Amino acid sequence: MRKHTVADVMTRTVVSIGATTGYKEIVETLADHSVSAVPVVDDAGHVIGVVSEADLLYKAEYAAQPYPSSRLWERKQVRDARGKASADTAGELMTAPAIVIDVRETVGTAARLMDARAVKRLPVVDGQGQLVGIVSRGDILRLFLRNDTDIEREVRDDVLLHDLWIDPDEISVDVTNGVVTLAGAVDRHSTIGIVVKLVQRVAGVVDVVNHLSYRMDDRRQHRTGSVRSIA
Repeated sequence: MRKHTVADVMTRTVVSIGATTGYKEIVETLADHSVSAVPVVDDAGHVIGVVSEADLLYKAEYAAQPYPSSRLWERKQVRDARGKASADTAGELMTAPAIVIDVRETVGTAARLMDARAVKRLPVVDGQGQLVGIVSRGDILRLFLRNDTDIEREVRDDVLLHDLWIDPDEISVDVTNGVVTLAGAVDRHSTIGIVVKLVQRVAGVVDVVNHLSYRMDDRRQHRTGSVRSIA
């Protein structure tokens, strides 16, 4: 089964800025490219941070407070916000270190990282840490736009035949709006779970409806830890 990587879905033409880029130019960059965040790179193209609309908004927020004063026991989050409110360049505004992902990682890894770090997009870097693209939630979700015919072909050719050595003609595979329905008989009970799990991992699969049966029940063998040979 082919694993879809970040390289398959990322946007390769990505705008970036340098650490010395000024506040107004950053705002213009976001507006001109209709993005809500932009990577900050050094002279070698390495990602050193990210500036988002949230980082920029602190200036407007604290502008409404004519005499902002720092408090001794002020929370770090508030202190950082005050600092960004008075910042003028990307190097002062950016959130660092940047949360990035390697171009060779899987789409699933990217999705988990976005969820864990509560971000909408990730700068994509190569093996040398240089910026090569950006991947967003929308890029990942586009995998679910794959047509049913492509999904069925991958389930039959890649999952059943190539990965599991199961004759695709023995298994009925029906795909409707991304929902895969499996029917037919496999050799062992334990094989059913493997088939379902691998089909669930196919890009574009929304759900798997399992109607598979089995010819041999190997559950008792797994519980006892022994396997009986069958002549």
